[in-house]
Amino acid sequence: MTSEVDFYWDIGSTNTYFAFKLLPGVLQQTGASVRYHPLNLGYVFRHYNYTLMDEPREKLRYRRRDLERWAEHYGLPFRMPDKFPIKTSRALRGALAMRRLGKEQPYLDALFAAYWENNIAVDEYDNIVPLAESLGIDGDDFTGLAESGEIKAELVDMTGAALARGIFGAPTFVVGEEIFWGKDRMDFLERELALASAAG
Repeated sequence: MTSEVDFYWDIGSTNTYFAFKLLPGVLQQTGASVRYHPLNLGYVFRHYNYTLMDEPREKLRYRRRDLERWAEHYGLPFRMPDKFPIKTSRALRGALAMRRLGKEQPYLDALFAAYWENNIAVDEYDNIVPLAESLGIDGDDFTGLAESGEIKAELVDMTGAALARGIFGAPTFVVGEEIFWGKDRMDFLERELALASAAG
């Protein structure tokens, strides 16, 4: 039986970019499949009374250099965008809309490249709609669906379900009952997926 991993993500998370880029290799090695779960990380942070930018300047400076090391090590075209942090709800709802339109994976590929590689702030539809249009989706159809009450409620419900499952940040992977948080847990994730597949 093919194992499955639930991937909780937010486009505003630097570490989620690296996890998203490294995940295909894990899936290829294990034959596993992925289910994407967008969640509003800003809401999650508020739930836990956590503010990223309140961390010591020295730690924030270290984080930035460490991200550069990860990009250099894996040969990824990562760059810190000029606009950071951003509000991500439109981009997240866009992912749910594109799922319904059968374009979730290519939308995510385009979204992560736009923000974390090409310095395009994806907090406004002016910059998000062209991504959908590049995938053959009418911009008005995309925006209408992403702004619908149904999609808005779905994102709220998915974020609440993530909190109920014990998710406290992004990126987070879940295999069965095992939670793996962070871009530096890919080896553990691969091992767990292999074990789950063997136990299938």
